[in-house]
Amino acid sequence: RTVRSSSSSPPVAQLPQDRTRIELFPEVAAHQERVHLLDRLDLPNPYFRVHEGDMTDTTVVDGRELISFSGFNYLGLASDPRVTEAVEAAVAQCGTSASASRLLSGSRPLHLQLERELADTLGTEDAITLTSGHATNVTVIGHLVGPEDLIVHDSLAHDSILQGCRLSGATRRPFPHNDAAALDALLTRVRHQYRRVLVVVEGVYSMDGDIADLPALIDVKRRHGALLMVDEAHSIGVIGANGGGIGEYHDVDRRAVDLWGGTLSKALAGCGGYVGAGRSVVEYLRYTAPGFVYSAGMTPANAAASLAALRVMRAEPQRLTRLRENSALFADLARRAGVDIGASHDSPIVPCIVGDSARTLRLAEALFRQGISVNPILYPAVPEELTRLRFFVTCEHTPDQIRHTVSTLRRQLSYAAATPAAA
Repeated sequence: RTVRSSSSSPPVAQLPQDRTRIELFPEVAAHQERVHLLDRLDLPNPYFRVHEGDMTDTTVVDGRELISFSGFNYLGLASDPRVTEAVEAAVAQCGTSASASRLLSGSRPLHLQLERELADTLGTEDAITLTSGHATNVTVIGHLVGPEDLIVHDSLAHDSILQGCRLSGATRRPFPHNDAAALDALLTRVRHQYRRVLVVVEGVYSMDGDIADLPALIDVKRRHGALLMVDEAHSIGVIGANGGGIGEYHDVDRRAVDLWGGTLSKALAGCGGYVGAGRSVVEYLRYTAPGFVYSAGMTPANAAASLAALRVMRAEPQRLTRLRENSALFADLARRAGVDIGASHDSPIVPCIVGDSARTLRLAEALFRQGISVNPILYPAVPEELTRLRFFVTCEHTPDQIRHTVSTLRRQLSYAAATPAAA
């Protein structure tokens, strides 16, 4: 049977090419224009550099060792021999893949042990692990709320939170960064219009290195009958006396937060995500969350790595002590050197806010040439006026490495300030 096109449909040839060819999408053109900035500045591309080994206080690029402030290995556990030995044993016993969804035949003893110890660390009844930290936020947020609901998130929320909001179909509203009073005022005006309200914040903000005012947020959520989700990606294993994250840092009742989420790819030396919550909530997610049910389980290697990292973290609290000392040293020296580190405090994330993409790229390249690896963060990840270098401090850095880095940064900033900007 012949299918005839409707006479009302325009011929394909009449459609603009930016609708029919991906390479001509305006978004692709805008991206290419941003990349061409490097050519105009005659700078090498600082992204997708190949790091040739592990990354703690140092890294190797093109055979050259640099001091590294470009990775998330806060506790140095991603290269700890006990962690790598646990990974080797897991692969020898279970292979390289879970080979199935956890709901079906993908569960391994390592998954259950990791979830039990994560729940103990978070102070929750139970926990669930997923294969991707980004996908954890997307699938959980997208699954638990819907078109009748409201999601209110911090204005600096991570992309994974924003993608989860879009998936859910819920109304989305940001509130000013770390401003519980503004959140309270917003919910006072609109809470009655929605069935459920989910407030989503981060423990430590990955671009700025500051910490959420969790007690105030809990107070607001209680007053308005809202749900509260905290993304612990950069706070679990990083803050709190024992690495328990922002709940331990602020010493709050963990039950006051409905969902504790995060990633395993930072301090916990693996890759994947988790959610800690009440037992019935976690059980519901195990049977229904799309990103869990329709995905293969976390690899045995990643489960073993994070489980071993949790155990080493608990056994060696001196790692957390060194991390706090190094972070405070870097931030203090940077402030005294006149570096704009924004609101960073009590965390190993220390930005150097430059406020100009060209200067930021030049500064990153100058530091790279002098043996320091640090990543430039540009628009659209941050507004142009807040472009920055982002330093990740680890417990493995030495005070001499930190002093040398801040001294070099100060000299290069002074040089950049005296150099006219490119037209």
